[in-house]
Amino acid sequence: MAPLVPVVVPKTGTCAAEQVLIVAGLRKSYGGREVVAGIGFALARGECYGLLGPNGAGKTTILRCCLGLTLPEAGNIRLVGEAVPERARQARMKVGVVPQFDNLDPDFTVAENLLVFGRYFGFQDHETRRRIPDLLDFAGLSGKENARLSNLSGGMKRRLTLARALVNDPDLLVLDEPTTGLDPQARHLIWERLKHLLSAGKTILLTTHFMDEAERLCHRLAILDQGRVVAEGTPRELIDAQIEPQVIEVYGEDAPGWAAAEGKDCAKRLELSGETAFCYLENEDVMPLMARLARHPGLRALHRPANLEDVFLKLTGRELRD
Repeated sequence: MAPLVPVVVPKTGTCAAEQVLIVAGLRKSYGGREVVAGIGFALARGECYGLLGPNGAGKTTILRCCLGLTLPEAGNIRLVGEAVPERARQARMKVGVVPQFDNLDPDFTVAENLLVFGRYFGFQDHETRRRIPDLLDFAGLSGKENARLSNLSGGMKRRLTLARALVNDPDLLVLDEPTTGLDPQARHLIWERLKHLLSAGKTILLTTHFMDEAERLCHRLAILDQGRVVAEGTPRELIDAQIEPQVIEVYGEDAPGWAAAEGKDCAKRLELSGETAFCYLENEDVMPLMARLARHPGLRALHRPANLEDVFLKLTGRELRD
């Protein structure tokens, strides 16, 4: 059976703390509006670093600058040991990219998509062909070598895009919303594969709108808003530092009225969104509030621990972004 992870384990003597990507003082403006405002971060080999933020926060612009596809106005970037943008082309030879939207060639079969991509990195077809069985096994696409893209589901295409990003055995994987539009089964499969890559020593730079995805995969992450980092740390550090530990969600048509009349006196912090009141509490305040809510038959309540999505909404707001 082909090995699950089609990657090369880091060479003996590689320092675990070696920085694969360093960004400092990055700035970029469009139409007089600064969309990236002095961003800085660094990725150590073998870690997954997440960039989270609402639409327009600057995530994709940061990725494009890091890859040398967009010219920044200020700042320094060092990608897999190369200065960007000066040596961006050389740096990209050691990077695999999963773009936000699939750009597979519909005229080629599954195997042909991988063969053609291998040529971009200077590989002979026989070299890429040797890797195809492992790549397809990794992506859950074994036996699909000769399939046309029109016969693949959306999840299969997304997994093929991930396999294609591994053709050159990259040092760094850049993933721009890799599981958007996928069903839960496909998302969980990709998460499993990405964890195998991390355990094999690969480094991942990830953007996502799924907070559970960030919590599962990211060792560290930055939350961005309006081109600036508003918080950075491990998921657990951010939850502990930024948010109350317990949440009670109060649902129903009566929730807004209850929130106005009683809710603010029951919770340390309360946020209202539509017909849901989010009550943020300390641990000792949960049972008294649940008992109080039980006296309101028109309300439903869900108690849960605080999570990364609560932190994200607190720091960036609940209003819709376009």
